[in-house]
Amino acid sequence: MTGRPGDLARLEAGVHGRVHGVGFRYFVVVRAMRTGLTGFVSNEQDGSLHVVVEGPRADLEDLLEALHEGPASAMVERVDAEWLPYTGHWGTFSIESRGHRGD
Repeated sequence: MTGRPGDLARLEAGVHGRVHGVGFRYFVVVRAMRTGLTGFVSNEQDGSLHVVVEGPRADLEDLLEALHEGPASAMVERVDAEWLPYTGHWGTFSIESRGHRGD
């Protein structure tokens, strides 16, 4: 991860549509790890995907754009995004289980 401290941010996003069982979490992991972003992605019980990611704002914006597309087998209906201050809480990027039986 590169970037000056002022460039760092946190993105929390909910991805809605056909996003479970289509490789979406791995799609996010590959993109996040490619640029050194930290945080996690998880399936939610309501059928959405939850993404919490930190790093340089430009890299987060690129990931947000990718979330609107997803992997080829996904059908993204909408992405709800919120920008927050960087916390430095995560050291890596991972898939988390958040109570969805398909995790």
